[in-house]
Amino acid sequence: MPLTKSTFNIENVVASASINQKVDLIEITKKFKHVEYNPKQFPGLVFRIKSPKTATLIFSSGKMVCTGAKSEALSKKAVKKVVLELKKGGIEIKKNAIIIIQNIVASGNLGGKVHLEEAARKLNHSMYEPEQFPGLIHRMKEPKTVILLFASGKLVCTGAKMEKQVEQAVNNLHKLLEKKELMIYK
Repeated sequence: MPLTKSTFNIENVVASASINQKVDLIEITKKFKHVEYNPKQFPGLVFRIKSPKTATLIFSSGKMVCTGAKSEALSKKAVKKVVLELKKGGIEIKKNAIIIIQNIVASGNLGGKVHLEEAARKLNHSMYEPEQFPGLIHRMKEPKTVILLFASGKLVCTGAKMEKQVEQAVNNLHKLLEKKELMIYK
């Protein structure tokens, strides 16, 4: 059993959304001065809000991508707030946004150091090439995530679609490292 508890923080939640209708991005730029839209560089409009602090890309198809939220709930709240602001600004939107969490990125700490070379040999679905990248890349099957693990015990987990999957992935990896005696505690 671990001598210390692993911890993690959600750094970014990416959600896709759709209002299932076309929107006029030029009309939005006329009504909202704080948006960024340069169709020669990128086909989407950037709509930033302060709370929750996020950036939502809006495309003329009515599809959206929201980034920057620190939880699933805040990501959904941000999209709903953007849609509400558009409505208040006179943009006709007929339906509520359908929101799907696409990716959660979290950072974490296992509370001890890790033998990366040994871990690469003992853990299936792992790759460690220190000349190219200083961390071990571990592709977890269940939950389906990718964890970048560093010798310090710090990690980055990506690919989860729910917060509980992040917790499950970090705890599964920690237990596996403990079982294979790859953790170093001082």
